Amino acid sequence: MKPLIAIDWGTSSLRAARLAADGSVIEERTSDRGILTVPPGGFPAVLAQIAGDWLAAPEALCLVSGMAGSRQGWQEAPYAPCPAGFDEIARALTWVDPGRVALVPGLSCEHDGVPDVMRGEEVQVFGALALQGASEGLFVLPGTHSKWVRVQGGRVTTFATCMSGEFYALLRTHSILSRTLPADDGALDADAFLRGVRHARTAGSLLASAFSVRTLALFDAVPAAAQPSYLSGLVIGEELRVHAHAGLPVTLVGSAALTERYALALADCGIATRCFGAEATWRGLWALARSLQPP
Repeated sequence: MKPLIAIDWGTSSLRAARLAADGSVIEERTSDRGILTVPPGGFPAVLAQIAGDWLAAPEALCLVSGMAGSRQGWQEAPYAPCPAGFDEIARALTWVDPGRVALVPGLSCEHDGVPDVMRGEEVQVFGALALQGASEGLFVLPGTHSKWVRVQGGRVTTFATCMSGEFYALLRTHSILSRTLPADDGALDADAFLRGVRHARTAGSLLASAFSVRTLALFDAVPAAAQPSYLSGLVIGEELRVHAHAGLPVTLVGSAALTERYALALADCGIATRCFGAEATWRGLWALARSLQPP
């Protein structure tokens, strides 16, 4: 297999890894040059800054996932429609340097005629699949816009997006709740968090449950320092109320801080979990490269 440079190019950050033939990471680099910092026409130069010496290797292959393939990025890589696996993604690669540098397309699906999309998460899903030696399952990728992804036969069949992280930020900074919520230092109060998760499961919707953050504060029923954890539990609990299926295990892919919360909430619902972090991205790009050029 050709030497592989794996790139995860997001809105606010850029990560790069040089991978060995067996998929192990030889070296990693990070930068704050997310796509929003790159001027029109500037993407080749930024890529050269972070990985130019790696790209100088003969026959080096570079696969770029994430928002670099969006309309605001290097060049739009049209979404591959679901169901989709490596074959469909490989056919939809957008080559910005033929044979050497390609943008991974992302995926689309429809629910009742309404489209949904993801870009970058599909690589993480396929990486987590490869790390487990699995071909199916339910995957959750928490974040600003969380994804719930179903995989069957090694192909993503459908997925749904929840604007959970964004709603959390909006509620704590631009609603009446911000009057009583203290600054969020990232610390997790597990008891308050699970109280929020459980209330979300019975309240019917986040519209019905969110005001409880204020009323519990007014009656001193939740300590001030624990209120951000309670709100986090409400928001994540809403996701689980809509999307979690009893008895179906979940693979979580994301930052340790977020996957910890989701694992705690899912365990409270009797659902087993397994967690992966950044390694899923590199393994996904490596597995995609293998499908392009089998050893």
